[in-house]
Amino acid sequence: MPADPTTAFPRPPATSSHAPVMTGAAAVVRSLELLGVDDVFGLPGGAILPAYDALMSAESLNHILVRHEQGAGHAAEGYASATGRVGVAIATSGPGATNLVTAIADAYMDSVPLVAITGQVFSTLMGTDAFQEADIVGITMPITKHSFLVKDAADIPRAIAQAFEIASTGRPGPVLVDITKDAQQAEVPFVWPPKFDLPGYRPVTKAHGKQIQAAAAMIAESAKPVLYVGGGVIRARASAQLRTFAETTGAPIVTTLMARGAFPDSHEQHLGMPGMHGTVPAVLALQEADVIVALGARFDDRVTGKAALFAPNAKVVHVDVDPAEIGKIRHAEVPIVGDVKDVLVDLDTAYRSTTAGDRPDFAGWWQYLRGLQDQYPLGYTPPTDGLLAPQHIIQRIGELTGPEGVFVAGVGQHQMWSAQFIRYERPNSWINSGGAGTMGFSVPAAMGAKVGEPDRPVWAIDGDGCFQMTNQELATCVLNNIPIKVAIINNSSLGMVRQWQTLFYDGRYSHTDLNTGHDTRRIPDFVKLADAYGCLAIRVEKEEEIDDAIRLALETNDRPVVIDFVVSSDAMVWPMVPQGVSNSYVQYAREHSPAFGEEI
Repeated sequence: MPADPTTAFPRPPATSSHAPVMTGAAAVVRSLELLGVDDVFGLPGGAILPAYDALMSAESLNHILVRHEQGAGHAAEGYASATGRVGVAIATSGPGATNLVTAIADAYMDSVPLVAITGQVFSTLMGTDAFQEADIVGITMPITKHSFLVKDAADIPRAIAQAFEIASTGRPGPVLVDITKDAQQAEVPFVWPPKFDLPGYRPVTKAHGKQIQAAAAMIAESAKPVLYVGGGVIRARASAQLRTFAETTGAPIVTTLMARGAFPDSHEQHLGMPGMHGTVPAVLALQEADVIVALGARFDDRVTGKAALFAPNAKVVHVDVDPAEIGKIRHAEVPIVGDVKDVLVDLDTAYRSTTAGDRPDFAGWWQYLRGLQDQYPLGYTPPTDGLLAPQHIIQRIGELTGPEGVFVAGVGQHQMWSAQFIRYERPNSWINSGGAGTMGFSVPAAMGAKVGEPDRPVWAIDGDGCFQMTNQELATCVLNNIPIKVAIINNSSLGMVRQWQTLFYDGRYSHTDLNTGHDTRRIPDFVKLADAYGCLAIRVEKEEEIDDAIRLALETNDRPVVIDFVVSSDAMVWPMVPQGVSNSYVQYAREHSPAFGEEI
């Protein structure tokens, strides 16, 4: 479960007269230890140096030295997403702190519990444009659940405990704790656990009974219901409750990009992923539904298409722990604020009572949906240029690794193919940057996931563009014995942008060729680069080499493995809904497309 400071404190509170005296820096380290933190990711600098000195005396903290602060942030995200625990990233002031901003924004969009601890210049120098000064609290205010500025050493334990409470409860998200250097250096009594109140922060977890009854009645009266499952189900650890409720109703289910694995792909009620690159049955099920039960989902534009044209005949039951999401995009006839795990239990009970065991007949609805599944199965057209099909490679990675693996994607075509062609049977097996779409996410996030789940095979499925943004973290992996497996889907271009240029810009490939793959200068040569970092490096250019390379990667656990899969640049992600149109215009493949008239 996410860390809960109210239960994690191992001993009764000390009084200040009997409390040990320590520096604020030591209080940072001790607070993290008492909160049950095992692993942190960071990079030292002047303003955070006292805390790093205190880390030398840490009793239980494992600090992993990254090569870039963005890597620390994404690693903490991957750790949190794989384990459900709060991820921790540490950086210095100024550029160290601003390098964390992308990861903080990413965590905010995807509801990842993250605590970022940054050093700040001396409090007496703040506001003077001192060396390496940046107003990181002001910078991150729009992209955190809360940001703390600590100038007094006595406030450090309370600020860190509050940060963990806020990050891990309600809708999870990132919290920043910025600590001045003089606060780190000062000596004060260390009082634990700190007493605190968070006025105005009262997450609602128990839903109103009348709303539960109204939702149960609406579902029972529907003829074409759909359970629209978002990433909130995974964050709430509600997969078991979801399956129970789904089987109680017999309704079809779709799982968004952030919810892959929340419900088993092998289950007969699962239609796949909805949205811009979702399966045709999933997209059209939502579009034709008469009742949509949104569970921890936010009706984002990549799912709805043009919101005004989304599911025009559907009534909506919207369940979310964050009341700000309900009604933000789509009006909900039945709004339910609460923890989706608890709501699903109550909803299952209410539905059984409402139907009295006589489940509604959805035979006609299922007949229509099964017809779509038969007519539009997920597939791909093999390339005609003699190069490898990226979809086949990713599918084989999933099949040879099995459902116990963890698959972490970057952003772009390879991300969509990974969501489509790997079968996810359990939660927390799929990690990606959904809301922010952050290139460079994969390698450091996979590193963090492997630290959190050391006994699972962890794949970073990356593009040649994404990989070049954060591949320096391979050094971190080698030196810290973190044997991730990296599959570079190398089409020698910014693949998704190139796809849009093909479809919307008449093949005018403006600045999307990267010269990393087939028949190019191969700058960089990924095999040489990986070898220089101390990884096992493999290049695959023939179909018969694919399985052997994947098996070798799975068998190699003494160092990271990097496989350069040289694939066709002409491969595209299908199905696809062009931006700005109704999801009813979902296209199964390019030859089934009308003339595209709008940009993505």
